[in-house]
Order: sequence, then C-alpha cells, then structure tokens
Amino acid sequence: MGVVFRRKFKGADGTVRQCKTWTARFYRGGKRVEVSTDTTKKGEAVALLKTLEGKVAGGAPVSASAHRLTVDDAMGAVFADYQTNGKATADDVERRWTMYLQPAFGGRKVSNITTADIREYTKTRLDDGAKPATVNRELSALRRAFSLAVKDGRSLYRPYVPMLREDNIRTGFFDRAQVDAVTTHLPEHLRPVITFAYLTGWRVPSEVLTLTWGQVDLKAGTVRLEPGTTKNDAGRTFIFDAMPALKTLLVDQRAVTDATQKRLGRIVPHVFHHEGEPIRDFRWAWEKACKAAGCPGRLVHDLRRTAVRNLVRSGVSEHTAMKLTGHKTRSVFDRYDIVSEADLRDAGRKLAEHAATGTGR
Repeated sequence: MGVVFRRKFKGADGTVRQCKTWTARFYRGGKRVEVSTDTTKKGEAVALLKTLEGKVAGGAPVSASAHRLTVDDAMGAVFADYQTNGKATADDVERRWTMYLQPAFGGRKVSNITTADIREYTKTRLDDGAKPATVNRELSALRRAFSLAVKDGRSLYRPYVPMLREDNIRTGFFDRAQVDAVTTHLPEHLRPVITFAYLTGWRVPSEVLTLTWGQVDLKAGTVRLEPGTTKNDAGRTFIFDAMPALKTLLVDQRAVTDATQKRLGRIVPHVFHHEGEPIRDFRWAWEKACKAAGCPGRLVHDLRRTAVRNLVRSGVSEHTAMKLTGHKTRSVFDRYDIVSEADLRDAGRKLAEHAATGTGR
C-alpha cells in the first residue's frame, strides 16, 4: 500500500528540514516508485496517490511525470495524431491552438486546468464575438488533447470540457436555377466544381477538389473515395452512369484535362484544376458570384445540404442518401431540417381519413 510523505533535507546551515511538497510512494510490478505530487496539501497528495494506485491496478500505463504534463505537450499529441492519419483539418487545429487556445492555456499543467478555467475561456471567446460553433471546434481540440493524454498514460487527469449549444437547423438550399446563375459568374475552371458538388453532395475542400482521375472510371460510370480519405474515414462510391448531367460533366472535364496535359507536356492528376494546378481557396470568387447572381451570403456547404434534400425528395431512402453523400448518422436530416414530402403527404392523408371517419385507423 502506498503512502505520502514529505522528504527531509539538510539546509545550508546543516539543520534538517522538510520539503513543503508531498511525495507519493507506490509499487508497480514489485518495484517502488516515488513521484512528487507538486502540492503542499496532504489531501490532494493522497487523492493523487489513490489515482496512481488505481491506474496501476487496472493495468493502465502510468508515467511517473504524468502530473507534470503541460497543455502544450498534450496538444502536440493531437497534431501528431492528425498528421499521422492524414486529416484535412490538421492545419486548422494548429491555427486554432496558436491563435486562441495557446494564449489561454499554453505553459500550464493539465492537472491544474479546471472546468472553471474552460468556462472562463468560453465566456471570453463569446464576448470577443466568436460564434458558439467556432468555440466548440476549439474546445473539441482541447478535449481531444486531454483524452489522448489519459489514453496514453501521460496524464492522470482529464478535466470536463462543457460544450456550447449550437443552432444546428440549417436553412441554406439552392435550386437548379440559382446554381446555374452562380456558375455563370464564376471563372470557367470553377464551374464544374460547383456543379459536381450540387449533384453529388460531396464536401468541396476535402472530397471534390482533391479528386484525382485514378478515382474515376468513365467506362464503369463510377467515381469513388478511398477509405481513410473522407471525414468519417469510410470509403464511398457514386455511380453516375445513369446521371446524364454528371456523366457529361466528367467526360467534358476529361477532355479539358487531356488538352491541358498535351499543352503542358505533363500529367495532370486532379479532375478539377486550373491550368493543371490544384484548385485551393476560391472564397472570394464564390462570394462575388453569389452576390452577382442575386443570392449573397450563401455558403458552398449549401450545395451539400441541397443534394441531401434532392435525394430524399426524389424518393431515395435516407440510408442510401447517407451512403452517397457520406453522412454517418441520421442526425444530418434533423440538422438540415429535411423531411420527405412523401412522408408529409402520407401524414396529411392519414389526418384526412381520421377526420372523415372519426377513427384512428
């Protein structure tokens, strides 16, 4: 059984003194381990000792310096995890840390971070004008750091991270006339990108712009995303052979790419490109085109919402629609406020029958 004690040492004058901080002694694999608790309060030292003994008894890895882990080091593991798994949001997480989280939590020990500290950070960000969804993305990164630290045995403590309520009902949708109006005001190389996103509902930055010809089979009429390259890591196949608009788009884009390769004398791997170069950020062009088309303030992500709604309206089951667009859970239909018109019509019919017969059958 472990104990906590204060070490003794000799002062410069030769007198024996006691350290102010407590040391925890416990046994792991028959070997004695002693670590400083970094606290002058015996109650806190005893609590830490019990935590250490509990971890050892459960077979979990325990680092002797777990209570010294800083938030900076914990976030470093998040960056490494994102880069190792090739997540498209790796740069975004690092930016959020540098700009917002680090000034508030940098240099501090994980064991010293309290829920009150996190609530104070949240209040400050909201007071500065940040939206709840933005703050939640920052808090998610912090929560991930704490979880990884505990999982890896680098920390014994994981503070509770309260998240903000978000307004998840999305109302931005396009009809075909609006999409056509916006594309006419876009540079020519961006037009097929927007049309493809409108038809498939795929995520533009991570799935449409990164699409290569190796993922397209014009003969079989399929375009696919490999497992591990999507947001939820699941692979996906879209069969476009029976969709004339999408098939024509890809055939035309193949012809554009062939002409570009011949002119440049090199291979162009991306389906959507600008003179052979990958397309990256086009927010300015998008905003300008939407304004010119009479629908300012619209988001590229509205194309994804629209595709989901179009699939449901056309009679495609929600399960199949999710497979095509890459949504993992049915909650997307609640967030996008999408209800099948067939379901509404059926509900109206049942209500009419009930009113006419006075029965519930």
